Amino acid sequence: MLLRALLLFALPLLCASEERTVVGAIRWDAWHGERSEVGKAVERNLSPEKWHGRLPFFAQVLSKDRVRIDGASQAILDREIQYARAGALDYWAFLLYADGSAMNHGLEHFLASTLKRGLRFCLILEQGQWSSEDVAIQQFTRIDSLLADPAYQRVAGSRPLLYILSAEPESKSWGAQQPQAAIRRLRALTLENPYVVVLDSRPKRAATLRQEFAADAISAYAYQRNGVNAPYAQLAREVEEFWDACRDIASAVVPLVMTGWDRRPRVEQPVFWETWQRPNAGIERFYAAPTPAELSTYVEHAVDWAQAHDAKAILIYAWNENDEGGWLVPTQKEGTSRLQAVRSALRHRRPLK
Repeated sequence: MLLRALLLFALPLLCASEERTVVGAIRWDAWHGERSEVGKAVERNLSPEKWHGRLPFFAQVLSKDRVRIDGASQAILDREIQYARAGALDYWAFLLYADGSAMNHGLEHFLASTLKRGLRFCLILEQGQWSSEDVAIQQFTRIDSLLADPAYQRVAGSRPLLYILSAEPESKSWGAQQPQAAIRRLRALTLENPYVVVLDSRPKRAATLRQEFAADAISAYAYQRNGVNAPYAQLAREVEEFWDACRDIASAVVPLVMTGWDRRPRVEQPVFWETWQRPNAGIERFYAAPTPAELSTYVEHAVDWAQAHDAKAILIYAWNENDEGGWLVPTQKEGTSRLQAVRSALRHRRPLK
């Protein structure tokens, strides 16, 4: 009943024909259990009973300290689509991985869904995956058909929205060292003219990369300032200051919304790809989870800021970064309360100027 009510409420927003700032959430699809080592690692992170409240709605609690989190099915993805639509989201931003990776299951099921009307998708490319020019070109060639998909999110008239997550400066990946060449290849290999947004949590570096990429805007995948057992209001304030810092040094910004940052499950049991993390080191650095009212107010601020600065999109961290502390997906403790908060905040979006 609740899902149906949310959908009826959100329908006018989803059907709006005027161009307006679109609002989407990052999808990091590691919740597939035994299908990969990544899936096993994050399932292990949320197995302790104290973290069970973060479990997505499709997870199973097997015992006090054992869970199964496998969302890699069409039926579950279809339910997620319904939840996202009910929350008035416009799109999901999927991180794209190599062919055959279990990390692509969410995108694959989304593309196959018969229920996705009213929800769109876009891609996040990671420079860190571009180990060579050949690898980068292979990925660029692969995304050409995706950019042309009727369900792909477009902004600025009819340009496909494309995020590029920057590599660390010390990275040796191709593209991190030759960003101009990488983006020239991307634009040459696609018939589309993507609206490229560079994701980097350091505004000055993001602005530099924007120039080197000939990109259109800047934002970040996530942002925080290492608060120590800090309130959510502090996180929201820090991110709003990040928007302004980005605006001061770049002509266009996609404001980021943080739904939280509390990665203690990963601090207690470090995942294998975060080689820098030592068990329990920095366990005190986290922010409290938002109340629905706090989240709604924060999203309203993001919408107001976006409309005041003619931002083409808003990016929410995240749909399903549950072990890092940022999610919108319904959980076993909160249900759909976060999505209801977002939906409420998006009621009064106006068309872009």
